[in-house]
Amino acid sequence: MNTDVAPIKSKTERKPKPKWLRVKLPTGKKYTELRSLVDRYDLHTICTSGSCPNMGECWSEGTATFMILGNICTRSCGFCGVKTGRPETVDWDEPEKVARSIKIMKIKHAVVTSVDRDDLKDMGSIIWAETVKAIRRMNPETTLETLIPDFQGNERNIDRIIEVMPEVVSHNMETVKRLTREVRIQAKYDRSLAVLKYLKDNGVRRTKSGIMLGLGEQEGEVIQTLKDLREAGVDVVTIGQYLQPSKKHLPVKQFITPDQFKKYEEVGLELGFRHVESSALVRSSYKAQKHIN
Repeated sequence: MNTDVAPIKSKTERKPKPKWLRVKLPTGKKYTELRSLVDRYDLHTICTSGSCPNMGECWSEGTATFMILGNICTRSCGFCGVKTGRPETVDWDEPEKVARSIKIMKIKHAVVTSVDRDDLKDMGSIIWAETVKAIRRMNPETTLETLIPDFQGNERNIDRIIEVMPEVVSHNMETVKRLTREVRIQAKYDRSLAVLKYLKDNGVRRTKSGIMLGLGEQEGEVIQTLKDLREAGVDVVTIGQYLQPSKKHLPVKQFITPDQFKKYEEVGLELGFRHVESSALVRSSYKAQKHIN
């Protein structure tokens, strides 16, 4: 049993965030320049809308994350702050808009993600492919990571991502097997593993996944998840602390200590992952540019 955690007794009896979760305000010339461009051209990035704690660091390295297919998800995961409901009509000009944003911001490495669009016959995979193509046309020097949904395991939809050849294709497990039904609801642990294995088996050079901790998982379960990901051929894994977006979302059960994150990093490297990002403030796109190497 994992005892290296700082427990929170209840929703009403919360301990203050530990010191290792305190975030410094982003600074630096590159950050200031990009912040100015985002405001001037009304550009949309997950970095800003999600108040990512690593925004200043990533922007300074020329990396940013963009979300496509709207901001309303068809799923209602217990951890996620994205709105759930009936999504708006697909914007077929969105691929060009995202590509233009990347050009204006002079992004060296772009991460593209999306809401789940189970309402669409193709589950959004066509817009996904068109977005990658538009970015390639307008920004031929920019490298790409696509953080994709599971597309309900539909191979034709996954093939559309493989065909446009992003440098990295990522799909997040989010949590351990026991907690998947509670945390992700419509998702399935084994289906996500199958998606990652399918990507690797069909020529994706670098695959990636991420999990968050603090939802009640045990150490052995985390290590088993890492083993499952390696067996699926995953190259890169990110491990971060879950933080409750609002009172309506799942509560934080533990604050994981830096020593425990370090242990998971060491386990991951021993298992053979090429890169393991493991600390409280790590998010899916943290240090994303180095994961293509």
